[in-house]
Order: sequence, then structure tokens, then C-alpha cells
Amino acid sequence: MLKLFKHFKVNKILLTSLFIIILLKTVGILYLPTLTARIINTGVIKGDISHVLKTGGVMIAVAIFTGVLAILSTYFSANLSSTLSRDIRNKLFSHVQKLSIHDFKAFSTSSLITRCTSDVNQLENTVNMFFEMIVPVPFITLIGMLLALSKDIYMALVICVTGAAFIIFNVIISKKIMNLSLSMQTKLDKINSQILQYISGIRVIRAFNRDKHENRLLNETFTSYADVNIKMNKILAVAMPGIMVIMNLCAVAILWFGSIRISNGKMLLGDIMAVIEYSIIIFVYLVMAVIVLLNVPRASVCSKRILEVLEYEPEIVDEKTTESIPKGRKTLEFRNVTFSYRDAEKPVLNNISFLCQSGKTTAIIGATGSGKSTIGKLIPRLHEIQGGEILINGINIREFSQENLRDMISFSPQKSFLFSGTIANNIRHGKKDATMKEIKNAAKIAQADNFISELNGDYNSFVAQGGSNFSGGQRQRICIARTLVKKSDIYVFDDSFSALDYKTDAKLREALKSIVKDSIVITIAQRISTIMEADQIIVLEEGKIVGIGTHSELVKNCPIYIKIAKSQLSEEELAC
Repeated sequence: MLKLFKHFKVNKILLTSLFIIILLKTVGILYLPTLTARIINTGVIKGDISHVLKTGGVMIAVAIFTGVLAILSTYFSANLSSTLSRDIRNKLFSHVQKLSIHDFKAFSTSSLITRCTSDVNQLENTVNMFFEMIVPVPFITLIGMLLALSKDIYMALVICVTGAAFIIFNVIISKKIMNLSLSMQTKLDKINSQILQYISGIRVIRAFNRDKHENRLLNETFTSYADVNIKMNKILAVAMPGIMVIMNLCAVAILWFGSIRISNGKMLLGDIMAVIEYSIIIFVYLVMAVIVLLNVPRASVCSKRILEVLEYEPEIVDEKTTESIPKGRKTLEFRNVTFSYRDAEKPVLNNISFLCQSGKTTAIIGATGSGKSTIGKLIPRLHEIQGGEILINGINIREFSQENLRDMISFSPQKSFLFSGTIANNIRHGKKDATMKEIKNAAKIAQADNFISELNGDYNSFVAQGGSNFSGGQRQRICIARTLVKKSDIYVFDDSFSALDYKTDAKLREALKSIVKDSIVITIAQRISTIMEADQIIVLEEGKIVGIGTHSELVKNCPIYIKIAKSQLSEEELAC
């Protein structure tokens, strides 16, 4: 855990104040038994009522002072632990945002969620309890032992031996819990993963009548997690009675040897009462410390899991800080680009070269798995290429910061995804300061304004997570509007028109011409009708360019394109 804490700054003034308050609180707690001994030895035994009242008044004042300090220490420790958990979550989320699509394969979505929530919560609770229950223990033990030693050396020896037994017992229990803690967090990851998968795929599960099968798999996961939890609770069930036995044996030993010392005239009655109170205070704090220390192995596992994410080196990093190119006409060039996915047997793209210019549309078409969508993802640098260069105005995109690069690009992904909220907020995701006029204009071009206007809430209509309350075509049009509201120099449409009917597709492409006339437009598509009017069409086959030209040129000299065209167009359409 200390390795994790080095990543974060702590308020040193608050931390120092907390330690001082804990020390003063400890002194106050341990001073009360000393006052008790004085009342008995000087007041009760000698019958001095005035001394009893005077000392009693001091005890009340000390108790109030100690209570105020206890409230302050609780407040400060809660402040420190909650601030730490906030900083950990912020840093985790910021670091996760830097990970590439490849990097996400190292951590599943459910695992990242668990690490940002359950793991951080476990760490926060442990840190809070550490300040409340562990930090006071050294002060309590040391000062308590010195006070017990001042009363009688044999009594101090009994407390010392019992304390050593506590430490040994805790070490044994902690070793047994460590492996179980790691197993619990791993199984919690699996629970989150399966629940997420079940909820996301509920339509498919019901369509194929697989409810019972999925329930059985979930029950097996729940049972596995419960089994580990039961094992841990069994250990804790043995631990607590063991602790109580040690405490009671200490109390019996103190009373036994104390009575002997009193009968021999070596101790006073008030002193033995004070020693008993010292031992009770010490062991109460030791018990609380043991309870916290039993959570430390699990917190340690959580901190390691958090560190795994924070110390993971992102695949894509900003190497240089070239400023973004001013708005205006641009060129986008792929120069001998080669790319392969991690652990893939062969490259997805092999020695790809082509040039795109402002004011012109470049279309990319090919069979499934030919690398069309991969090209679209390489432009905003969602993946890192292994060979060649991608250039904007002759500058390698690696020389731009990722923020500046993506600021030049409007990207419409193949899978349309909407965030929970409103339609307006989803479109505004493309441009955070977009006005309602800009939002509606983008929606009109995307052919989304008609169906949005028919909704009860208009542009403030509710959108469920993922846009599950809209059809595929409606989601896609809202996503296209989100792309268009951001006025960019480069537009990438990754099969963004696939869910649209031919009529809507044609209207949308016609409306697009006015807004993207001075930009580079790259359209990745499966349908010939979507790309027939493109200025240049790139035909891919197994990651290689097998044809490049206009529609009329390719239907004459590119066998792959002719084959695709014949499967989608009639003889009359091909002849046009």
C-alpha cells in the first residue's frame, strides 16, 4: 500500500495535526486510570471526601477534553481517507482515458469498474480505520506500559507477554486471509462481468430462451464467491473468540498476581485497579487493531490491483507537442502503412498508401475483415501503426498531441452508441458549447430532426444508456448529428449509414455536401450506393489496396469491385 500512496500528495498540516490530536487523546484516555488510583488510594481508603470530589471534577474535565479530541480525530481521519479515495479515483480514471483500445484488453471493463469502486472503497475504509484504530495503538501501548511499569514491574510483564501473544496470533491469521482476499476480488470481477454481460445481452438471452442457462451460470459464480467469503468468515469466527480468550487470561493473571502483591504489601488497591484499566484500554485498542489488520491483507490486494492500472504503460503516448494546424484546407496521406492487432498472425493492413484532399470524398469498400474500419480508427490514432506514416499536411500525426489531433477530426464509429441523458446532450457531446440552433441544424442534415420533433420531449427527450430506447437507424442518425455538429477539417464515417434505408441514405448524403464541402471526407461502407459519387474509391482485399479510382473506373478494371457491385446493383445500374 505504501507504494500506492507515493503516487499521491497528502495534506501534511492535516496529517501532523491528526497525529498530535491522537497523542493528546491517548494521554487523556490513559490519565483517567491514574486519577482512579488516586481517588481509591488517597480519597476512598483514607476517607477524604474533598479529595474524591476534587479528583472526580478533574476526571470529568479530562473526559470532556478527550471526547472533543476523539471527535476531531474522527473528522480529520475521515477527511484524509475520503480525499485519498477521491484522488485515487481521479487518477485511475485519467489514466484509463489514456489507454488505447489494445490496452483495454489487459483489463476487462468489469475489472476496471471493480477497481474504481470496490477496491478504492476497501482502501478508503482501511485507511480511515488505520488512523482511528491502529495509529493510537503504539502511543496507548507505550504510555500504558510505562504507567503500568510505574505501578509494578510484574504487572507490566503480564501485559507485555499478552501483547506479544496478540501480535503472533494476528500474523498467523493474516497469512491465512491474504490468499482468500485476492480470490475474493477476482471473483467479484467475474460477478460484475457476468452481470454486465447478462444485462447487456438480455434481448438475445430471451430471444433464444436461455434465461435458465444464464441464471445457472450466475448462481455458480455467486456460490463460488460465497464459498470464499464463508471460508474467510470461518477464520474470523475463530479469531475473535481467540482474542477474547487472550484478553480474559490477561485479566485473570493481573488479578491473581495483583492480589498476591497486595497481600505482600507491594501494591495498593488503587494501583491494581489502575493496572487493570491500563490493560483493558491497551487490549481494547489491540483488539480493534487486530480487526483492522485482518482487513489489511484485502486492502493490500486492492492497492496492488489499483497499481497495476496506474503503472500500466499506455501503448499510445504523446511523443512531441506540435501545435494543431490552423483551420483550412488539408491533405491526409497514408504512406506505406502497416498495422496488425496484438497477437495476430498476420497484418490487418499491409503497405497501404493513398492521399485524401480537402473538398473531396474518399470511400473505402471491401469484404468483411479486409481492414476498412481499421483505417478509420488509425486516423484519430485509436490504434498505433507498426510501419509507415500517417500524415496531415505532411506532418506525421505522432507529432501532434492526441488532443490536438482529435480536435481536427470528427469520427462517427461503426457501432452507434448513445449516453444516458437527453438527445440534445448526446449531440452536444461532439461540441460542448454547441447552441440549440447548431444542434438542430446538425440533426436536420443527419435526417434526425423529423423523428426527434415527434417525440414528447423534443430534443430534451430521455435517452437510455446505449440508446436502447431508439431504433438502430434513429441511434445512427443521432450519432451522425453528433459528428456533424463539430465543424472539422476531417470527417470519418465508419459504416455510419448501414442502418439507414436507401431513401434516407440518399437524402443525408445530399445534405452533407454543403457542410463538408471544404473538408476531407472519408466514408467507409458496405453498400455501393453509398459511395458511388465519391471522388475516389479505395478497394481493399485482405489488407491490401487492389483498386483505387472512381466508380466508373473501377467497374471497368477492378475485379473485386465488379464482384461487389454485381452482388448489389442491377445490370442497368451498373451500366449507368
